[in-house]
Amino acid sequence: MSSGPVPLAERARTVVPGGVNSGQRNVPGLGDLVITGTGGARFRTADGREFTDFHAAFGPPLLGHNDPDVARAAAETGATLGHMGVGVTEGEVLLAEQLVELLPSVEKVLLTSTGSEATFHALRVARAATGRRLVVKFQGCYHGWHDSVSLNVISEPAKVGGHDPISTGILTEVLDSTLVLPFNDSAAVRHAFAELGSDIAAVIVEPVPHNVGALLPYEEFLTTLREETRRAGSVLVFDEVITGFRHDLGGWQRISGVTPDLTTLGKAIANGAPVGAIGGRADLMDLFSTRPGAPAFFAGTYNGHPGVVAAALATLRKLREEPVHEHVFRLGERARTELRELYARLGVPVTVAGYGSVFVTYFMDGTALDGGVPRTYEDLLANDAARFVGYRRRLLDHGLFELPLNLKRSHISYAHTDEDVDRLLEGTEAAVKAVLAEGGADDLAHASTMGGAEH
Repeated sequence: MSSGPVPLAERARTVVPGGVNSGQRNVPGLGDLVITGTGGARFRTADGREFTDFHAAFGPPLLGHNDPDVARAAAETGATLGHMGVGVTEGEVLLAEQLVELLPSVEKVLLTSTGSEATFHALRVARAATGRRLVVKFQGCYHGWHDSVSLNVISEPAKVGGHDPISTGILTEVLDSTLVLPFNDSAAVRHAFAELGSDIAAVIVEPVPHNVGALLPYEEFLTTLREETRRAGSVLVFDEVITGFRHDLGGWQRISGVTPDLTTLGKAIANGAPVGAIGGRADLMDLFSTRPGAPAFFAGTYNGHPGVVAAALATLRKLREEPVHEHVFRLGERARTELRELYARLGVPVTVAGYGSVFVTYFMDGTALDGGVPRTYEDLLANDAARFVGYRRRLLDHGLFELPLNLKRSHISYAHTDEDVDRLLEGTEAAVKAVLAEGGADDLAHASTMGGAEH
């Protein structure tokens, strides 16, 4: 006797480890989440539910899911131009010209398929240029899956200050070549360079560490990075995979006025299509083997894929011609302001942080923090992870989706409306009241609340 068709999620677990294709997609407590449709500010699941999406795939679709202009451009190009894997296309040239025009640090640029590839190549070419071994990264920053930077993102308190790899299988020698410093600590940077500057090949930083929500940088911290790397002859890399285009067409480097040597970008270039880029000083970029005889090997089967490039060109066109940033910044500011008012009315101590279209509510008293917002990873250790994850799980009951993992940020897109923010506020109030009534989310006892990292 037939028991009926096997559910798709169960079939997935049979042939895909864990049933998902990326480590942060299998979220404890969500059950079987099978996505069947996306559009604008919403997505649908196989069990017939629809959610207003404030997670937005970790942020890349700034225009919203399946933006019709971007989808049309990719489809039209794909109908006439396939991927050759040799030579160059007009679209690749046009995209590179725009990236050079928009980003202050970029004199030349190469396309990749992911942000992780871009940061990998940035560190490789920095070592090629300097002949040095060490790389500096900062606690709370995520730069992709490769070994040199796969450490110290969301760390438990006892592991802050030492090496905290996010994976097994990384050679100790590789970890030993990476120095981990506290974000926003200029004194620690100066001390590291005074002691080891002659062996530091590169400093890589998220100008705003969005993989732990939103830690806004001190201006003096970024200028210290610039001064110390320049003095030591090290390469300064801004990882703008998240901040690039979402916060400004010129990235955080244009907002801050601090120009790095290299910049890495990700899928936000193409509203979520699989593309990344590395760009920067011409003398560094000319070390890549795309220039015959150059020493730093660079390759990628899908680099510059015509359909993806077309999506990127359509995305940039819309970002430049329409009031995208004006819209998402206004809604983002409204969400942050009214969330603060909501929690004050409920008597729940929180710190609502963010920038532009990004918002995040930390369940911690911010009155003692500088400016009322967290500035370091150590500040974030006070966040009540159970409440953070618990209210987000209960948002699902109200048709709202914010990723229920500790410290993860949320996003506004061009497709979101004031009515969506209204629903966010109403659902948040109901969800938080439910968590409070249950005494702190006892159902989280077996869930991972430390979270993880992904661009």
